[in-house]
Amino acid sequence: MLLSIEGVTVKFDSLIAVNNVSANIAQGKITGLIGPNGAGKTTLVNAISGVYKPNAGKVVFDGKDITGRRGYQISKAGLARTYQVINLFERMTVLENVLVGMHTRLNSSLLAAFFKTKAERAEEEAAREKAFELLRFVRLQDRYDNEAGSLSYGDQRRLEIIRGLASDPKLILLDEPAAGMNPVEKDDLDAMLREIIKRGVTVLMIEHDMKLMMGVADYVFVLNYGGKLAEGTPAEIQRNPDVITAYLGDD
Repeated sequence: MLLSIEGVTVKFDSLIAVNNVSANIAQGKITGLIGPNGAGKTTLVNAISGVYKPNAGKVVFDGKDITGRRGYQISKAGLARTYQVINLFERMTVLENVLVGMHTRLNSSLLAAFFKTKAERAEEEAAREKAFELLRFVRLQDRYDNEAGSLSYGDQRRLEIIRGLASDPKLILLDEPAAGMNPVEKDDLDAMLREIIKRGVTVLMIEHDMKLMMGVADYVFVLNYGGKLAEGTPAEIQRNPDVITAYLGDD
């Protein structure tokens, strides 16, 4: 497994937000994380990505224990993420936002950057070429010099995803990537997720749009009240009576 979550618990004072959750995320797949509001989904992703340090349990990524590491260390290990609220640099250009996503993979020193050495210039040119390739992937190459804040909501979502991909991750965590998107944009996101897998990047995704999730995910975990309620294929989850009760109630 690429990512193993082993008995992770996250507490805020007396509130247990995530309670002894274990899950294995398979490489090369799209794994979904669903549950009612307040179930602990984002808190779990924050514990994986270094925003929170778990009170108990551990997170193993690509064979290494990353529990409690800082976000930049986890990013350098090959794990990227997006956020529920769009987190772009709005006054920077579209291209600059993508280049920022590459910073953990660039090797040139401050001295090399200052003197513009041959190696630094070559690395800078390679970074720009890669950035444009990612922009072509989401059809934003013609808007590379626009401010990120001027893009439509759906385009900002896609830009945030490719900024995550710019760091060459092995796994990307997506927190509600379809939030605020219209049906056409959601169809584009569906195709984009499938293409990300073809590029060799594993996806772990929180999403409230069940049509999108059940159509694109290979496997789904369900959280409720901070604990793991169920797991299985989308078809199994849709038939699970405990999941149905959690979302719709006993009646």
